[in-house]
Amino acid sequence: MLPPRPLSAAAVAVSFVLLLYLVELIDVVLFTTDLDRNGIVARSVDGLDGIAWAPLLHAGWGHLLANTVPVVVFAFLAMSGGLAQWIGVTLTIWLTAGIGVWFTAPPGTVTVGASGLAFGWLAFLLVRGLFTRSLRQLALAVVLFLLWGGMLWGVLPGAPGVSWQGHLFGAVGGVLAAWVVGRADRPAAGTRNGSLGA
Repeated sequence: MLPPRPLSAAAVAVSFVLLLYLVELIDVVLFTTDLDRNGIVARSVDGLDGIAWAPLLHAGWGHLLANTVPVVVFAFLAMSGGLAQWIGVTLTIWLTAGIGVWFTAPPGTVTVGASGLAFGWLAFLLVRGLFTRSLRQLALAVVLFLLWGGMLWGVLPGAPGVSWQGHLFGAVGGVLAAWVVGRADRPAAGTRNGSLGA
């Protein structure tokens, strides 16, 4: 299910990724990677503001490159409900992932990166159809699961230095956002084409 204005949605998704690249460039050139210290510092009051900044920061170009394609694809597809809904979904994921990392990551560790958003948007896209009872959204979920389902292993502890907590709580935020969207959309679900009306 594509966004109602695909060109505008693509522009927003690409612009967000360009912002990430701009922040990384500024970090490398002007701050010699010191900006990364503004990420989420687990269970530190001083590190709470990192919840606002962490998804915009990356631990090097390789980290950012690894996040680029998932962020562009999932951000674009998550705009199928319009830009306003996407902003609400994104804020839900952003805050849930950040708060979850702050509470559960090892004390004193600093977490940065947009992968929590990517996991959140993917989880949102995978379960949204269950809450909205939309056949088209369920079909998209099946395709996404076949293409990207292996990525979900990232919610489990694995490689050292990779924030599985950010992935896990990003996904939790995505499911929460899908539930909220589903509750808002459900009264009209029976009148939509491709829905599982009562």
